[in-house]
Amino acid sequence: MLRRLLQPVWILLAIIFLIEAWLWDHCEPIVARVVALIPLARFKDWLSERVDALSPAMTLIVFVVPIIPLFPLKLVGLWLLTHEYWTSALFTILFAKMLGVGVTAFVFDVTRDKLLEMHWFERLYELVLKLRAKAAEIVDPVKRRIRELIKGNGEGWSSRTLRLIQRFRKSVHEAR
Repeated sequence: MLRRLLQPVWILLAIIFLIEAWLWDHCEPIVARVVALIPLARFKDWLSERVDALSPAMTLIVFVVPIIPLFPLKLVGLWLLTHEYWTSALFTILFAKMLGVGVTAFVFDVTRDKLLEMHWFERLYELVLKLRAKAAEIVDPVKRRIRELIKGNGEGWSSRTLRLIQRFRKSVHEAR
């Protein structure tokens, strides 16, 4: 019974996790293009040389530190939300998120090999990859069902879903 009650929570967490993974996968090529456009390639080479000379523990600091300046930007986004500047808040939070994922992808690409020398980090990395696979396993049936519902003609829809659609249609027509 508890498992059934927690299933929506697990699905939500899996979706969030997969969104993060999707952002990571899609920001990495964007970051690569940006690196090609501006002189970040030289910076990446310079940083790689410095990281090679560091211990794995010091490399962890190099990995974590660039994320710290982005925290105040996220706070600004939250402040904007509390003061009902919705568009500015959304833009600021999305910008901070994309920038954070981009910077993390860039720095992780440079520091990955050195970080994986630490056994605890390697185990954590493998755990994240397993969680990502598990999240995909949890969300895939939901995605398949949604696709089927969208492609279908309403067959198999629950009566609750049909009532929600009917209520929505009614509210739209009443608003006119």
